[in-house]
Amino acid sequence: MDNSPRPRRTLVQPSHPPVVLCLSGHDPSGGAGVQADIETLAALGCHAASVITCLTCQDTRDVRQIIPQQPDDLRRQAETVLADMPVAAIKIGLIGDAAIAETIARLIAAHPDIPVVLDPVLAAGGGASLSNEELLQAIREQLLPLTTLLTPNSLEARVLAGLVDLESCAHWLLARGCRYVLITGSHEDRPDVINTLYSQSLQEPFRWQRLPHEYHGSGCTLAAAVAAYLARGANPMAAAHDAQRYTWQALEGGFRPGRGQYLPRRIHTGSNP
Repeated sequence: MDNSPRPRRTLVQPSHPPVVLCLSGHDPSGGAGVQADIETLAALGCHAASVITCLTCQDTRDVRQIIPQQPDDLRRQAETVLADMPVAAIKIGLIGDAAIAETIARLIAAHPDIPVVLDPVLAAGGGASLSNEELLQAIREQLLPLTTLLTPNSLEARVLAGLVDLESCAHWLLARGCRYVLITGSHEDRPDVINTLYSQSLQEPFRWQRLPHEYHGSGCTLAAAVAAYLARGANPMAAAHDAQRYTWQALEGGFRPGRGQYLPRRIHTGSNP
């Protein structure tokens, strides 16, 4: 499947923007994390309610430090939002540590009707590890069974599953309870980028032109876009395709404000949600 224009889906047009609860880290450079979520959701007609999982010391080159929030503080903040707003989707990004992951799992389990998009952020663009074995186990055992759509890149899929073949990784992740797994292929050594959506009954590749730069915040953008389309009423298959199209356009228009990677231009004139 290529990135040619597609017929627009008929999405829900409520009287107010659908609310997406974002559980993500804060990136001071504005390239990734909760700012990426907020920009993406705003561009796609949603309202972002945000709870910070952890602070970070990072720039457009790499992450230098993670400072997780206290789990009870995160729980109280998220519960307050969930009690007040009709949350239409939940997006999870950088988690920080196993205790935060366990707290998020309990929150999600209490709201089983809300679709969940999990971006398993395990390493920074510069290579710094953002996880340990305790966090990996918490993701595998507690969050994957509650996830509607998982968006790992190929490296993250291999780390989570402990396997090499990406199709085998996808089926391992599905067996842990995910309904859909979208494995992105920008890290693979090939001239174009192939992302593949898996479920128990389908395997669909999406082929995209490889862009010339490296990008900080592309995974956050993709996962937030999937959450936006789900919140607006799209089914997971349509949400996965339209989110990829939006993300590719944001990357194509990317810019380089710092000394490291390019940032996606998530809000731009002429954006077409």
